[in-house]
Order: sequence, then C-alpha cells, then structure tokens
Amino acid sequence: MTEPTPVPEHAGGGADTVTANANAVPVNARDHGSANGYHHGARAGLGLADAPESIDDGGQRNGDEVEAGIVALWQAFGQRRDQELRDRLVLHYAPLVKYVAGRVGTGLPSHVEVSDLIQSGIFGLVDAIEKFEPERGLKFETYAMQRIRGAILDDLRAQDWVPRSVRSRARDVERAIERLEAKLQRTATDAELADELELSIEELRELFAQMQMTSVVALDDLFGAGSAQASLAETIPDDRAEDPVAALVDRDSRRQLAEAVERLSERDRIVVTLYYFENLTLAEIGKVLGVTESRVCQLHTRAVLRLRTKLTEQN
Repeated sequence: MTEPTPVPEHAGGGADTVTANANAVPVNARDHGSANGYHHGARAGLGLADAPESIDDGGQRNGDEVEAGIVALWQAFGQRRDQELRDRLVLHYAPLVKYVAGRVGTGLPSHVEVSDLIQSGIFGLVDAIEKFEPERGLKFETYAMQRIRGAILDDLRAQDWVPRSVRSRARDVERAIERLEAKLQRTATDAELADELELSIEELRELFAQMQMTSVVALDDLFGAGSAQASLAETIPDDRAEDPVAALVDRDSRRQLAEAVERLSERDRIVVTLYYFENLTLAEIGKVLGVTESRVCQLHTRAVLRLRTKLTEQN
C-alpha cells in the first residue's frame, strides 16, 4: 500500500503551518465567528466524514481570518487542553480522515466499508491532535495523515485472523509465481516454485497449507446483476433443508399407493394394513384372520404383486 499523496489544500480547511501568533485572540466556542461551522458538524457526531471542510460564518470571513482563527484555536488548546477545543479541531480536520480512508480503501476487498475506516481514522486524528506540537513549525495536515493512516491500518490488522508473517510469505509466493510464469511462459511446477523460493517441497506444501487461511470470501458479497443480485450466503446449499422436488415426488407416490391399496380386496387390504401400518408379524395377523402363518404369507405376497401391478399401470 503506497503512501498517501499530499492532501489538497481544501482538505484540511486551508490551514497551513501552525505558528505562534502573539496577536491572535483565543477563540471562544460561543463568540468566535467559526463556531457555527463547528456546531453544524457536531450535530452529526465526530465520526461523520461530511463535517464542514473549513470554518466559516456564511462567507463573511476571508481565508486569512479563518487561518488566524485556527492558529488561535491551537494556542487555546495548547494552554488549556480543553475537550471542547479538541472536538472543534477534530471537526475542522475531519475531511482529512475521509481523504485518507478513501485512499486506503481503494486497495481493500469490497466487503470492507469505508465508513469503518473513517471511524478508525477518527481515533488517529484525535491522537494526532493531542500529540501535535505547533511550536515546531510543522504542517499539521502532513503529520495527521500519517497518524490517521496508521490508525486505520492498525485496526485492519487487529481484525485480521491471519498472522502478518503468513501474509508476507503469501505475497512472496505470488511474486515468485509471476516471475516464473513470465520466464517460462507456462504454469510453474511445485518443484520449480520451491527452487525459486529456496525451499524444499515439504516446506512449500506447508506454506500452501498456511496460505489457505488467507483465501476467505465474504458471505455478504453480491453476485449477479440488476434485480437478480444475491449474496453468496444465499447460494450455499443447505444439506438439512427439505428438497421440494423430492417432497413432491414422495407425496405423489403416497397418494398413488393409497389409491392402489383402496382397490385391493378386503382381505388383502387388511393384511397390508396390519403388516405395514400396524407393524404386526405374520403370525399375529394369522391369529386376527383365523388362518395359519403360511396362509398370511401367501396373502401378503399376492397383495404386494397386485399393488405393484396397479402402480405400474398408473405410471
């Protein structure tokens, strides 16, 4: 991930190098002309990326006055370390967070929300404001961008379950594969790749096993186009779910079987009902019908043959 380019002048509200200004009047949250811009952003909270880009009072103040107000605000914050003053600085420099989060987010998977990056970047901005030393004559925007980017990357690493060493080795393998395929003009074998990485075959296969953890797909990724879009979770089959086609076939088979049983003779129907639905043995059915067990066996065989014939005719 490359270093962010210098932020545009308007991204930080136009304030450049923060220097001591002995003639500047400390800014008060109630009477300063820029307070309206701060409170406008405060209604949405510190995490919003659409906070006002610069302090303004309806166009009545020019850029020099705005810059002087920021300098005075820094001086007041350096003297009192008041949380309200810090929050006003956070709101003023909030566009920096959106800018850095947008740059970092361009190289991340689609399931990573920019709003989450902005939320992480806000903590980096707060940390930068609290640790910044205006008397050094440095430009705050340059310093803050590095702190914001670092906070975003730290949060991303904290959410990653794959060790950084494995990520680094995975990048090494990808670069080695690209070099080999460009040189050989074909797919490289495991032996050639292991030789390129100066590893044994066993070490390469162990590395492949570790890299399997890096190949993860977000279940909320969308597939398809237009109204036919569906998430990946919706495409995964559920082995425990009932197959509607199988359920329909089973229900139709039961209906046909019931109709075929109804067309049997009374004695055959009794034998089938007692044997398959009441779970009686052939001997018990013989006692019910007053016949021998061998006779019940004959009746059962005849009934099954008749049922098979009737079902075959229906199909």
